[in-house]
Amino acid sequence: PQDTLEPHPQDTLKPRPQDTPHPQDTLEPHPQDTLKPPVWNSTPPWNETGVFNRPRCGVPDYPTHQGAIKSRRHRQKRFVLFGGRWEKTDLTYKIMRFPWQMTEEKVRRVLQEALRVWSDVTPLTFSEVHTTEADIVIDFNRYWHGDNLPFDGPGGILAHAFFPRTHRAGDIHFDYDESWTIGNEMGTDLLQVAAHEFGHVLGLQHSLEPGAIMSPFYSFSYPLELSEDDKQGIQYLYGPRPQAPPPPPPPGNTETNEITPQMPDACHTDFDAVSVIRGELFFFKDSYTWRIRDGRLQEGYPALASRHWRGIPQRIDAAFEDKTGNIWFFQDHSYWVFDAEQQITGPDWLQSLGLPVSPIQAALRWREGAEQHTYFFRSGSYWRFNPLQNLVDPAYPRSTSRDWPGVPDDIDAAFQDQYGYALFISRRHYWKVDPVNRRVLEGYPRPVGMDFFGCSAS
Repeated sequence: PQDTLEPHPQDTLKPRPQDTPHPQDTLEPHPQDTLKPPVWNSTPPWNETGVFNRPRCGVPDYPTHQGAIKSRRHRQKRFVLFGGRWEKTDLTYKIMRFPWQMTEEKVRRVLQEALRVWSDVTPLTFSEVHTTEADIVIDFNRYWHGDNLPFDGPGGILAHAFFPRTHRAGDIHFDYDESWTIGNEMGTDLLQVAAHEFGHVLGLQHSLEPGAIMSPFYSFSYPLELSEDDKQGIQYLYGPRPQAPPPPPPPGNTETNEITPQMPDACHTDFDAVSVIRGELFFFKDSYTWRIRDGRLQEGYPALASRHWRGIPQRIDAAFEDKTGNIWFFQDHSYWVFDAEQQITGPDWLQSLGLPVSPIQAALRWREGAEQHTYFFRSGSYWRFNPLQNLVDPAYPRSTSRDWPGVPDDIDAAFQDQYGYALFISRRHYWKVDPVNRRVLEGYPRPVGMDFFGCSAS
């Protein structure tokens, strides 16, 4: 009886044989659960009527004429509002229980990162509390857990959330039995699901825009960022983020002993290291890094690498992101490990990893089908490394020129692109290697500056 009097989360089920909604589904609003269908990394499939062919929520989304907003040209926007919002912008949250697969500290950092995508574009702020009441209450539950919306074990329903102005406003429940991971498409990425659920507790319904964070379909994609549709929806509710006033100019004739390293020019320099981190490409030189997303250099770069990783050494020899999402940096005889932007270890001795030589010149995380390997390169030799055991394979080193024909012995950096090709950089040129036969493609080497930074050929 109580369920018929107050809004409650929408269960995400397998689709009914017909598209006609159950009568009760059309009478009261329902927050959304996240369904885990097959993942796509491009445009989702549509049938001739414009409806998803793949499994999705069993309860229909709101008709767009009820919640969608129209632009000046009367073109209907795709984001959908539930109709509620928080009346304040400084929100608190607390975590009741944690998943077993991840440390509490890592879960906290993941949730902070998921909240940041919303606070970066709105006036909203989020603060974790431990002993007091909180606006947003996060919990990991199993099966029946007190809200008449049981979880179903691994797969299927991943999480559900409650909208503002409902009886359980701000509650988010995750299925404890999922294989929660971070930065790993082999499990269920907590960052992707958490960002989606936070959108619901802030007042957003499912988006009709494929690829939006608020799309009802789970997908694994990095970097995590709001689509324009997500951004328009959340800013309709809370407005844009206020612009910070520019800092005052420094007083004249100020003397300082601080030495600012000279900013390198990507068109006239080689690089110390290159790595794919959270789906973006980072080039490193001295204290600086360049950030490339979807083939475009991002505004504000080059920037000091310490802006992202506080405690990173002034210059690095190599870097890679392991399959758990940790980022490794190497310099001389030492290495550091970061979880997102938080340093978790280092400096530690490179020798402790079982490497007989140091420093290394490049690190490559290489995916071959279902397998993933990490390789270290130095002076024509390479080693296979297991980040989980923190040891290199005793069957190595092997010859680079023998196993990677056409790749020079002395390389500065290496990474695998989104299409599976391995790229090796030496000075200002790079070689692209076919992932099947490990041979350099015709037409290489090519200049790094021209292909990655749009530099002139001269």
